[in-house]
Amino acid sequence: MVRRIAPLLNVGLRMGTLATRFALVFLLARYLDAASLGYYGLFTAATGYALLCVGLDLYVYTSREITKIDVSRRGQLLKSQATLVGLLYCVLIPVAVIVLPSAGLPEGLLWWFVPILVLEHLNQELYRLLIILSRQLTASLLLFVRQGSWAIAAAILMTVDAQSRNLDFVMALWAASGAVAGAIGLWQLYRLGMGGWRAPVDWAWLRKGVMVSGAFLVATLSVRAIQTVDRYWLESLAGIETVGAYVLFFGVASALTVFLDAAILSFRYPEMVAHAHQGEHEALHRKVRIAVIQVVAVSVAFSIISLILLPYLLEWIGQPVYLASMGIYYWVLSGIIAYSIGMVPHYALYALGHDRTLVLSHISALLIFIGATLATIPLSRAYAVPIGVTIAMVAVLLWKSLAYWSCARAHRLQAYDLKVESGLNA
Repeated sequence: MVRRIAPLLNVGLRMGTLATRFALVFLLARYLDAASLGYYGLFTAATGYALLCVGLDLYVYTSREITKIDVSRRGQLLKSQATLVGLLYCVLIPVAVIVLPSAGLPEGLLWWFVPILVLEHLNQELYRLLIILSRQLTASLLLFVRQGSWAIAAAILMTVDAQSRNLDFVMALWAASGAVAGAIGLWQLYRLGMGGWRAPVDWAWLRKGVMVSGAFLVATLSVRAIQTVDRYWLESLAGIETVGAYVLFFGVASALTVFLDAAILSFRYPEMVAHAHQGEHEALHRKVRIAVIQVVAVSVAFSIISLILLPYLLEWIGQPVYLASMGIYYWVLSGIIAYSIGMVPHYALYALGHDRTLVLSHISALLIFIGATLATIPLSRAYAVPIGVTIAMVAVLLWKSLAYWSCARAHRLQAYDLKVESGLNA
């Protein structure tokens, strides 16, 4: 019985988490002023980027290695990873404390930055570890506690109590849910019975892990930099209220990427990898074509529905600044669609082992974003950043598409040559 309902509970928890996070954006927009929502956006962007810096994407390496060794030694690897992370915190936290206030983050939010960053990082790593060790239901429960529970609490309390409608209350709920999720996650880690915690730190293993994840880290940092710099740059160009509108519209449009990943890409990607490993290139290309059609169709449907419903939702929110900034949504949505379609050739190229192409495209995206935004500032300070992001995403889409088309063409020519050669031999 438990085995039958576990997958349903897992899906239900994940969908519930996504739904509550999506609703949270509208809730904050309704009960906080646009400036506060803007500062919330600056805070989340800084936290997200800091997570990459202190984590180094080492989980990419750890997730592969930890399943290869006996349970009695897994604690040593986790202890080694925690040691490296601790050293990174000692270096990067002072830098963040100095840089963020000068970048526009209020000092009141700065006090929340370190505890929320630590809790988010702990819970993120615990979530990934549980997924790797096939504890999907427990991982989904932790994700709901960490991200969904406080959104529900915020919705109830901010609706009935006007005094709770401030950023400090939001941050307190965020930190409290993170602490509860962390406690549950650590208890689950203890119950796994891993050994090796008293073994010395494996510095050789850490060096190898950093080398393996380093290339992808540079690419990830480049793309994530766009989603961090955009908010701070927009604040300096058009003010914090415009950032609030941008955060709201980005939250709406990003629901498309979440849905596409859960409903399409998460299924197509393993199929692409399997076909690539088996040398079944024609089958892989068929999966890519199907995925592109599905992503485009869903993107068109999402665009139509969101453009119809969004004005009514903005009326419900009741803040004129969002309606006045509606034009930003068109650019944000365009950028999200380009990014989403680009993930299809991205996964195909990754399956085929073209890592260098992906890394270069992501680094170039950051440079294109900076150049496009600088070029657009004289035309519109409020639209320069959204336009720059869209141009960068379109450029990456074209880069990956052309790279994939080149691979597909080479595979077809190779298959044709083999067919001709077999015909001649016959």
